[in-house]
Amino acid sequence: MLALLLFYSSFWLPQGEGRDCGSAGQPCLKSVRQKAAHPLVAAEALSLIKECPGQSFQAKLLLRYLKLSLSDADDVLLEPYLQSWDQLLKFMKSLGTMVSLFSGKVTEKVVVIQELSLKHSAKDHGKRSPQTPASFGLKTGAYRSLRSMVEAELKEGVVDFSRRSDSGCRTLLRLHRSLLWLKLMLEGLAEGPDADGQFKTPGELCRDAYIVALAPHHPWVLRQAAEFVFLALPERQYFLQLVCVRTQQEAMPVLQIIINALELVHTRTQRILAQHDMLELP
Repeated sequence: MLALLLFYSSFWLPQGEGRDCGSAGQPCLKSVRQKAAHPLVAAEALSLIKECPGQSFQAKLLLRYLKLSLSDADDVLLEPYLQSWDQLLKFMKSLGTMVSLFSGKVTEKVVVIQELSLKHSAKDHGKRSPQTPASFGLKTGAYRSLRSMVEAELKEGVVDFSRRSDSGCRTLLRLHRSLLWLKLMLEGLAEGPDADGQFKTPGELCRDAYIVALAPHHPWVLRQAAEFVFLALPERQYFLQLVCVRTQQEAMPVLQIIINALELVHTRTQRILAQHDMLELP
């Protein structure tokens, strides 16, 4: 079974476009967006996020990078965007070996964009030395932001709208869809109990988010294999510890701040990709 999951994990990132919430038996996940001040600028909101000694994932760092990625009006800066994914990957890997089976594919997507930026920068500025940091090409030039990357790759003709390509736009679309999956899962964790006073388990929440965000892009066999990942997720209390809280009451405002930050980045990315008809890249 472990070998089977390892094989299927290579297909984990979605390859097609999603469906509307509620169609084809998909659950509609209730939004828990915070209506108060902007979560990325409200000092009182950020003060709720604590540093967690002894663990790799830090929610405070995640929020910092998400905020930086939105520094330019109506654009997404790629360097802090990918740094946000570094933190999200640490979150995923902390959930156990089963989840880390596909986190490696997300890491590959991050590296692809970094390497594309380096190649483009080398072409513009001459051959780079081996010591050039991976983020060099992301600070300036074509891969500085999502809009600049889209414009550059369209101009160079590297984006293929009819078949699979290794373009940065296609690669980022896969990260974009996975970001939705994580956001929906956190929304479920932030919700209160049902009418009977019971909370959904993290496995159930992960499954609900998967059905909406990723399952429409996966073959049947992989969807079945994903069920084993959901069964292996830790209990709710472990998720609360990852954001340095002890109770559900403490967790709800903290999770809502993170959810809103993810929502802002996801919405802006969605809008830019939609403007260029890139939401269905094969």
